[in-house]
Amino acid sequence: MREKLGFHEVLKYTASSLRDILGKVPESLKEETLEIRIRQGRPLALVTNSGVVFVSRAGKPELDPLKGYRVSGQDCRLTLQLMTRSSVYMVEDKLVQGFLTLPGGHRVGVVGSGYVEQGRLQAVRDLGQLNIRLAREVPEAAAPILPSLVDGEGRFQSTLVISPPGCGKTTLIRDIARQLSWGKPGSWPRHTVAVVDERSEIGAVWQGEPQTDCGPCTDVLDGYPKVEGIAVAIRALAPDVLVTDELGTVEDASAVVEAAAAGIAVLASIHGDSWEAVQKRPGGRLLAENRIFRRLVILSRRRGPGTVEKVQVL
Repeated sequence: MREKLGFHEVLKYTASSLRDILGKVPESLKEETLEIRIRQGRPLALVTNSGVVFVSRAGKPELDPLKGYRVSGQDCRLTLQLMTRSSVYMVEDKLVQGFLTLPGGHRVGVVGSGYVEQGRLQAVRDLGQLNIRLAREVPEAAAPILPSLVDGEGRFQSTLVISPPGCGKTTLIRDIARQLSWGKPGSWPRHTVAVVDERSEIGAVWQGEPQTDCGPCTDVLDGYPKVEGIAVAIRALAPDVLVTDELGTVEDASAVVEAAAAGIAVLASIHGDSWEAVQKRPGGRLLAENRIFRRLVILSRRRGPGTVEKVQVL
């Protein structure tokens, strides 16, 4: 029921015109919704497990985009005001990064026209495209694979989750962190976990409090860039396990190497469809050369998000 609840949670942060329309969407479709796409001048859309559907003014799902409700500029402006409590300037740093986090851990991608100065994005104006990604916690999502990620003494082994976008990697690593933090008598002890949550997706912190269950022995470094966050976690928190999502750059990989050199097990994710493909990128090659990871988890959407194709021991 969490998916349907999440749908209703976010409606109060949308313009009343959109709220009325989305409230009429069939309950079965609400349960299937992963994202709500609000694009100025284009049809209101829902991304579901089965694909994209458009929503008519009457709340009816349509496959023809021309039958979808056409989102206005006012719809977007009022929605953004509700999401930012009418203080857009207070969250400009988040907007430059392209996202906001709502209570309940729901993440909103926000884009518009960028203002660039000296080669760097300084601000975003005319915000007219919003993507509400509904937070989805799946307790025990990692249960089938977690026993293979610990050694004979229950110690977590550094693991890299490899996945194309939208295959459930964040949900999986969140649940691994949660289960390690709680511990499981007879299988693994409680681990102290530090989550470096650059994009506020794992812990989904709202006003200092994680909105998702990352476990009782978990510290969440919300909004920290990976490199700085990993350094702070090593110095200040001395975790058994360090968790971070979506390694992308050589600098990210180097920070993970530093954590491993400090004796910390690492749980991370990276975009890709195979270990071989990951190693072709500079950051992936650095991880491979330093033999950071002892386990690989390959995800796909073949049987829906979160399909585990393989758990590989390195």
